[in-house]
Amino acid sequence: MVPLVRPAPTEYTPYYASYVEKVPVGDILHILAQQGNQTLALLSKVAEERAEHRYAPDKWSLKEVVGHLLDTERLFTFRALWFARQDPSPQPGMDQDDWITAGRFHQRSLADLLSEYRTVRTASLALFRGFTPRMWLRRGVANNVEFTVRTFPFIIAGHERHHVQVLQEKYL
Repeated sequence: MVPLVRPAPTEYTPYYASYVEKVPVGDILHILAQQGNQTLALLSKVAEERAEHRYAPDKWSLKEVVGHLLDTERLFTFRALWFARQDPSPQPGMDQDDWITAGRFHQRSLADLLSEYRTVRTASLALFRGFTPRMWLRRGVANNVEFTVRTFPFIIAGHERHHVQVLQEKYL
């Protein structure tokens, strides 16, 4: 596979610039694999009773943050697949707070969520490794914004870096 070049700002909406910029230089798929291992190592040390912690009443619990990471990785990976397969239909946006409520992550154990996280990251990497150089450059529309396929692994990695930093500062 040809190494993925960091996407240009014209390949995604400015909303995601801070996430893309958080990703270190290097092979993005290797970065995602390492990041997955690091996130699992960090969160596997958290006691189950601590996983319900909220640093403020209106903030998500640690389990809800993990659930949010799961939902968004799946969403961005799905968008990458959709656009790589050249489906011209635009994708809708998502309301993350509605998804958290519907996800009912507080009813699951942290261990279960982390097991799912491992599975999701493995599946994302398998999909991404199967894309051809031409597929990475394909475009599609999601939430009324045009993206290239190659933006999604960078957004996933940067989004997770953001939330792990918040977890380390506010929860752990």
